[in-house]
Amino acid sequence: MEYKIGDIVRTKKQHPCGSKLWEITRIGVDFKLKCQGCGHVVTLEREKAKKIITKIEKRADEN
Repeated sequence: MEYKIGDIVRTKKQHPCGSKLWEITRIGVDFKLKCQGCGHVVTLEREKAKKIITKIEKRADEN
């Protein structure tokens, strides 16, 4: 899958706040994800991030 900054993605496990939706804020060697429930920011290695992301809920270029 191709990911872009600003995409909203769903993960396999939920964050402790209860949300499974994350916004991609950085793409490179690492992915930086921002929780859509509480705003917490995490940085994950590219391979780990690709494993936990199940689908893209909303593309960055959609309104």
